[in-house]
Amino acid sequence: MSRPLRAAAAVLACAAAVYGLVRLDLDLRARAAYQEGKKYLLWAQNPSLKKSYYDGVLARQEAALAKERQAGSIGQNEFEQKSALAKIRHDQALSESSLKYAYVWFETGAELFSPPENHWTRLCRAEMPKAKALWEKELATEKIPYKDYMLE
Repeated sequence: MSRPLRAAAAVLACAAAVYGLVRLDLDLRARAAYQEGKKYLLWAQNPSLKKSYYDGVLARQEAALAKERQAGSIGQNEFEQKSALAKIRHDQALSESSLKYAYVWFETGAELFSPPENHWTRLCRAEMPKAKALWEKELATEKIPYKDYMLE
C-alpha cells in the first residue's frame, strides 16, 4: 500500500473513531438526562422519596462537618455557619418543583444531545410535553402566574 493511501486510511479511521466516541458521549449524556427526568417525575409522584434523599444528603454533610470540627480543621463559628447553610440548601431543594426539573432534564436530553437522534433523545422528546403539562397544572394549583414563554 502506498504512503498516501495509508495516510488517507489512517485519517478515515481516526475520523470514524472520533465520530463513534462523540456519538457514544451524546448517547450517554442523553440517557443520563432521561434518567434524571424520570427521577424527578418519580419524586413529584412520591415526595417522601425526595425528602429521604435530601435528608440523607444533609446527614452526610452534617457528619462531614462534625468530623472536620472534631479534627479541629474548622472552628465552632464556621461549623455553625456551614451547618446552617447546609440546612438552607436542604430546605430549598425540598421546596423546588420536581416537575420543573423533570421538564428541564427532558428538554436538555431532547435538544442538547441531538443530532444525531438516538433512543434516549426520542424518549426525552416524548416525555417533555407530559412533564410540561404536569408542571403547568402544578403552577395553576398553587396559583402561580406564568406565561408560556416563561416555561421554555
